[in-house]
Amino acid sequence: MSAVMQRRKLLILENDKALRRELEAVFSDLDVTAAETSEQTLALVRRTEPDVVLFDLGTAREPAVAAQSLELLRQILNISPDTKIIAMTEHDARELAVSAVGLGAADFYHKPLDAGVLSIVVRRALRIRELEEENWRLRERTGAMALEGIIGVSDAMRSLCRAIEKVAPTNATVLLLGDSGTGKELLARAVHRLSGRSHKPFVAINCAAIPDTLLESELFGYEKGAFTGAAKRTAGKLETAEGGTVFLDEIGEMPASLQAKLLRVVQERTVERVGGRVPLALDLRIVCATNKNLEQLIGTGAFRDDLFYRLSEVTIRVPPLRDRQGDSLLLAQFLLQQIAERFNKPTRGLAPDAIRAIQAHRWPGNVRELENRIKGAVIMAEGVVVTAADLGLEDPGDDPEYLNLRVARQRAEAQAVRQSLAVARGNLSRAAELLGVTRPTLYDLLGKHSIDAAQFGKHGPQPADTASLPVPPPPPAEQT
Repeated sequence: MSAVMQRRKLLILENDKALRRELEAVFSDLDVTAAETSEQTLALVRRTEPDVVLFDLGTAREPAVAAQSLELLRQILNISPDTKIIAMTEHDARELAVSAVGLGAADFYHKPLDAGVLSIVVRRALRIRELEEENWRLRERTGAMALEGIIGVSDAMRSLCRAIEKVAPTNATVLLLGDSGTGKELLARAVHRLSGRSHKPFVAINCAAIPDTLLESELFGYEKGAFTGAAKRTAGKLETAEGGTVFLDEIGEMPASLQAKLLRVVQERTVERVGGRVPLALDLRIVCATNKNLEQLIGTGAFRDDLFYRLSEVTIRVPPLRDRQGDSLLLAQFLLQQIAERFNKPTRGLAPDAIRAIQAHRWPGNVRELENRIKGAVIMAEGVVVTAADLGLEDPGDDPEYLNLRVARQRAEAQAVRQSLAVARGNLSRAAELLGVTRPTLYDLLGKHSIDAAQFGKHGPQPADTASLPVPPPPPAEQT
C-alpha cells in the first residue's frame, strides 16, 4: 500500500454496530471515521473532508428511511462535491442504488458483506479521487500561464483569460481598458493568436507615439505625389494588416481629425490612401486599447461617441497588478528566471525580504514596473539572491496576513456567520440551518468571532448579494 493511499480518508455511515466494526477492520490501513446518524455524518464531512463515504442507504422496504438517506447523500455532495460516495443497499434495493448513482454516488455495493469485493470497490473510488486531484494539480500548475505569455493564477486573471478565449474566435471589435503597464498588447496578441486570423499579420500601432502630422499617412498610406516627399505609392498599416488583426494602442490619443476617417474604416471596412480617390476593401479585425476614460473624453468632445460605440463591441477591463492577488510574486519569479538567463547572471531566487516587499508593494506601474525592478536587481545584485534592497523596495517586516491559513479560515468563517445572520434577519435557528450547524455550534461561533446576532434583526445589515448564498433544505431526521 502506497504512502498516499494510507493517508486517504474513509467515512463509514452504518448504524449496525457489529458491521461498522467489521468495516473499520477491513479498511484499517486507511484513515477511518464512522458515524451512525445524519447529523454526525454531516459534521464529519465538514470537519474531515473524506475522500470516500461508505454509505448504508437502508432498504427499499422502508421508503421513508430510503428517502431520508437519498436526501442525506445530496447534502453530502453539496458540502463536498469531490467526495466519492459508495451506496450500500440490500439485494432487493436495486432501484434505490440506481437512484443514488443518479444523484451523484460514484458506485454502489449490495450486501451482505464480502470484504474482498467491497475493498476493490472502495479502492477504485480512492484511485479515481487520486487521479482527479492529480489532474487538478496539473491544471493549477499550467494555470500559471492561462494564455501563452500571460502569467497569473488570480481569479481576476482567470476571468480575463476566459473572456479572451470567448471573444477571440469571433470577428468582434475588442476594446481593452486598463492602466498603463498591465499588458494590453499581450492580450491583443492573444486575441489574434486564438482567432482564425492567426496565420495572417498582427500589426500594432501606438497612436500616442506617432506625431499627428504623420499618423494619417502611417495608418492609411499615401499615393505618389500626395505631399512633398511622397515619391512612391505606400501602403498604410491598415492595408498591411489585410486578413489579420490591427492593434490600435492608446486609441484615446487619436486626433479628432482622424477619428472620422477611422470610423469609416470600422463601419465599411474600406480605406482611402492620402491623396487617393478609390476606396480599397479591407478584411481585418480591429483591437483597441487605452488607459484613458473614453466616456469622459466623449463628454469633453475629445472623442467621437459614434466611434466609441463601434470600437467597443466587446469591452474587456484589464485589472491592475495590485488587484491580482498572488500574481505579483508569481510574475516576479518568472521574470527573474527569464532575465537572469538573458543576461547570463547566476541569480537563482528571491530573498525572504524581497518576497515580502513584492507582496506588499502596490505596483502603480503594474507589470512594466515589476519587470524594470527585476531587471535592475538582476544586473546590480552582488549575490545569487535578489533582496528587497536590490529591488529598491522596503521590507515590510512581517509576512502578509493572508499567507496565514488559520487567519484566512477564521475570516471566511466569520464572513459566513455574518452573511447567514443577515439572510435569516437575526433568526438563530434559520441561520444555523443555512450554515448546516446546530444552534449550540452557532452560539460558539458567535462568541468566537464576537458577533452580536441582535444587530442582524429585521432592520439590521444585509449582505451585498444574498442570492449567491445557497439555501439548503432542512436536515433530515436521524437514521435509525
